[in-house]
Amino acid sequence: MAAHGTLPSDDATPAASGRRVFEIEVRGLQAVAARIDGAFSEACARVLAARGRVACMGMGKSGHIARKIAATLASTGTPAFFVHPGEAGHGDLGMVTDADVVLALSYSGESDEILTLLPVLKRQGNVLLAMTGRPQSTLAQAADVHLDVSVPEEACPLHLAPTSSTTASLAMGDALAVALLEARGFTSDDFARSHPAGALGRRLLLHIGDVMHTGDDVPRVRGDASLVEALLEISRKRLGMTAVVDDDGRLLGLYTDGDLRRTLADHAADVRDTRIADVMTRAPVTIGSDALAVEAARLMETRQINALVVVDGERRVVGALNIHDLLRARVV
Repeated sequence: MAAHGTLPSDDATPAASGRRVFEIEVRGLQAVAARIDGAFSEACARVLAARGRVACMGMGKSGHIARKIAATLASTGTPAFFVHPGEAGHGDLGMVTDADVVLALSYSGESDEILTLLPVLKRQGNVLLAMTGRPQSTLAQAADVHLDVSVPEEACPLHLAPTSSTTASLAMGDALAVALLEARGFTSDDFARSHPAGALGRRLLLHIGDVMHTGDDVPRVRGDASLVEALLEISRKRLGMTAVVDDDGRLLGLYTDGDLRRTLADHAADVRDTRIADVMTRAPVTIGSDALAVEAARLMETRQINALVVVDGERRVVGALNIHDLLRARVV
């Protein structure tokens, strides 16, 4: 420790220690990346050919990494789950069927809890993928495919706490997930379907038809209505606008709160004598009900408007929405 009243040298500061950890772990990742070869491709092929899921397992820190790998696989198109090796030996192995691929993580390759399960997994016919730091270990030798995640050194100065090795295993899991994602042609829409509660899910899954006002809640007046009647409709429906339609419900135009301000500025005549057809916008921006809600947000931003009329293929008005509807749906 530094003497009382003196500052530690730069090499002894917490920041310097932190930088050394990054440097050591980067070197570890580079070493592992250089070994991604045919075994990695074979592991991906085995997963793609499987009829079941990927059962990820590991003890201790490797277990935490295995659990995260399972979650990443599952969210990117490869069904996966985590099973605790200790619990598996007491009944939870029933979660693993003969159609599943087993991904076992153990840096030493000698975790007793995993080795105990090997005869059962082999007898059941499971494909075994192993991720270890010792190619000559029992687990590595028993595996159908071995992924070598050995690193030159741990970032822990005592060489005790798994640091670089767990980072390397996590990165290898990410590499598997991404390679499988690309091989499957997994898209952002697929991702959204497995994340319906997230922001991306809302942006990619929510359609105009899910958030628009319909039926009697849609503000609309006939083309022969007066401006006063249109203003009353705007006030009643509280969307800041009204559609103007013909006898068949087809859109003729749109009138908004902003249009009212322009009308008052441009027309000297009494508003009670003004017809809506004379002051409406005749070619308003519209959208279809099957469009994504995020597209409505883009339209509103681009055109600097706050509301949209929703029309069908024959220009009949089927709905309406404004920026507040999108805010409530957390699209914007």
